[in-house]
Amino acid sequence: MNAQRGKLVSGGRLQVPADIRRALGLADGDPVLLRIVDGELHVRPVHNALSRVQARLRAHIPADVSLSDELIADRRQASDHE
Repeated sequence: MNAQRGKLVSGGRLQVPADIRRALGLADGDPVLLRIVDGELHVRPVHNALSRVQARLRAHIPADVSLSDELIADRRQASDHE
């Protein structure tokens, strides 16, 4: 996608063109992560960042393992011992 112009509006809000929001899968009120990298503002949807972290972690967890199932089992075992 080519560079496009947005603008700052009242209160420091950034107005992002509709086609960029669509390309990022963003809707009004969606959370984003903001970072300054080498003097540039990088905006990334939270859901993209979460997916990236999940993919990195998945590489270290066997395919047949469910961490949520293990956590639930651990919690049940801990409550049984209380």
